[in-house]
Amino acid sequence: MDAERQESVTETIPLFPLQTVLLPGATLPLHLFEPRYRQLAVDLMTGTVPDRRFGIIAMRSSGVREVESPDHVHAIGCTALLGDSERLPDGRFDIVTRGERRFRLLEIDNGRAPYLVGTVQWVDDAPLPDGAGRAVEGLRDAALSAHAAYCDAAWHRDSWPVPGPETGPGPLSYLLAADCLLPLGDRQRLLEETQPLRRLRMVSRVLRREAGFLSKLRAVPAPPPELIQLGLPASLN
Repeated sequence: MDAERQESVTETIPLFPLQTVLLPGATLPLHLFEPRYRQLAVDLMTGTVPDRRFGIIAMRSSGVREVESPDHVHAIGCTALLGDSERLPDGRFDIVTRGERRFRLLEIDNGRAPYLVGTVQWVDDAPLPDGAGRAVEGLRDAALSAHAAYCDAAWHRDSWPVPGPETGPGPLSYLLAADCLLPLGDRQRLLEETQPLRRLRMVSRVLRREAGFLSKLRAVPAPPPELIQLGLPASLN
């Protein structure tokens, strides 16, 4: 499919607005307690929603209690694939999701289902420029070094698994960012960037900055609520 046609294709998917950003390839556990999102879980498991996929999109303000228009959320979100799930005795759900593909939100329909439904266009990375091999190698080394510095400052462990050389610059940038606790604004900017080399450069800069903060503060960052444990309410749903 050519870029022009791809840009014009739209689909509808269920939406789950959150005060966090899901990155492609990242894992996000969620605790679903509000009735409409319990229903979303049922629809995902029974096939009413095909392919066990829905969209996660970050809210622009923590003060928004009810998302009613695209203005209440960021323009770019990420689809989540439902993985493990557990229905609790009182009807709540603990689920684990994995980020897949970015989308641009065009419209929100709050009357089609108990939960929000969005009309979206898919957002893919631009191709790498010709002759980018040397630039990729340099940026990859810088990003891995920044990631190691962050992990050393944050978690104080001796070693971390290094992504293999087959991991391209686009997936690598998300993989490294997903492994660290970054502010929502930084994660959203990384999600929106469609130039893989620029995004890899952004990851290096952000991780170096955060590692410096942690070293100066001599503090270990607390995980966001979504990642503490599945048994606790993890989201404003």
